[in-house]
Amino acid sequence: MSDLFKGSIQNPTPQSYLTKIIEPVLCHLDAEIPYSKAASRLLLGTAIKESLNFKYRKQVGGGPAVSYFQMEPATHDDIWNNYLRHRADLAKKVTALLTSSGADKHSELEHNDSYATVMARVHYRRVPAALPSFDDLSLMAAYWKQYYNTPLGKGAAHEYVTLWNAYVGSKSRLIYLDRCS
Repeated sequence: MSDLFKGSIQNPTPQSYLTKIIEPVLCHLDAEIPYSKAASRLLLGTAIKESLNFKYRKQVGGGPAVSYFQMEPATHDDIWNNYLRHRADLAKKVTALLTSSGADKHSELEHNDSYATVMARVHYRRVPAALPSFDDLSLMAAYWKQYYNTPLGKGAAHEYVTLWNAYVGSKSRLIYLDRCS
């Protein structure tokens, strides 16, 4: 889809990242992975937590993770080698978000917010457990911790909730798409 943004947004607000990046990417995937407000909220919370509200695109301390989603190249490659490789239609949708057919995927992960978002969504898609309810921030945080940060990761579910409340607010006024048109 050529009308999707394929670059990086500097210092986005949660609403602008949701509206300009997350929702268009999820709608682009809609035929392969149905759109849901829960997925939108989970991805936004993941980006806020992992990047400390869109502050870091590279892992603090020199680690390998990149993008607002702080995905490691090894995780990215595992998604391609063990999941997308077996799902041609989904892989085609993901590839369409690269800036060019020959683009370096690791560079795209860091510098192309739409590509990083689609990779984070596919990462969550591999999880057999259903997404948590849109309205349950604590379950969203626990889901992020279990399946994205993992039990071995340094993050904690309560930090996810704290950052969400600090940057979005406990009584979120974010406007979400109900469905893709």
